[in-house]
Amino acid sequence: MITILIVEDDSSTRLVTKLHLRNEYDILEATNGIEALELLGRQQVNLIIADVMMPHMDGYEFVKQLRMVDKTTPILLLTAKKEWQDKKNGFALGIDDYMTKPVHYEELLWRVRALLRRAQIHSEKKIIIGDVVINEESNTVTRGAERMVLPKKEFDLLFKLLSYPDKVFTPIQLLDDIWGYETDSDETTVRTHINRLRKRFAGDQEFEIVTVRGLGYKGEIRK
Repeated sequence: MITILIVEDDSSTRLVTKLHLRNEYDILEATNGIEALELLGRQQVNLIIADVMMPHMDGYEFVKQLRMVDKTTPILLLTAKKEWQDKKNGFALGIDDYMTKPVHYEELLWRVRALLRRAQIHSEKKIIIGDVVINEESNTVTRGAERMVLPKKEFDLLFKLLSYPDKVFTPIQLLDDIWGYETDSDETTVRTHINRLRKRFAGDQEFEIVTVRGLGYKGEIRK
């Protein structure tokens, strides 16, 4: 079972967070960053939810120390601080997501699931949607015995959109991420590749690439 570590000095907050997660995940607890690092030295976890304001070692220092030895375990910070600089500091240290208190626990569950899904994609280099396997190592999309090798840019575009389902990417974001900041290509290139992908997978029921008018594109995974 997936294990989540909650690092929070307030016992009431820690308990409420645990109660909202324990039906889906194994929960470990620590009251500050020092205790959390000691626990992580002997126990592997899949995701960490940490407060910022804690005694002995705050959340920022905890993240800094952890990222020296662990670059990949997803970290979500929960804090009462709402200033932009606080968020910037957290992401600069290596967090993966950030929520301000009071926490909406249904949203917390959504974010936890999304972080775990992306961590699995990063680790396995695959996206699995029903019978479809999208393999980053071979640039292939496979369904049963049917295997399709995609051109590199088309594959990268598809993998990007389906790694973050329902997240809207602007054409400029996709150009920067897929073609690079110094590319001579423009938004027409993105549109052309989107259209090619749609034609390739027109009959597929598992996913769809959707145009969000005036904003960009998103991948949708059909239930």
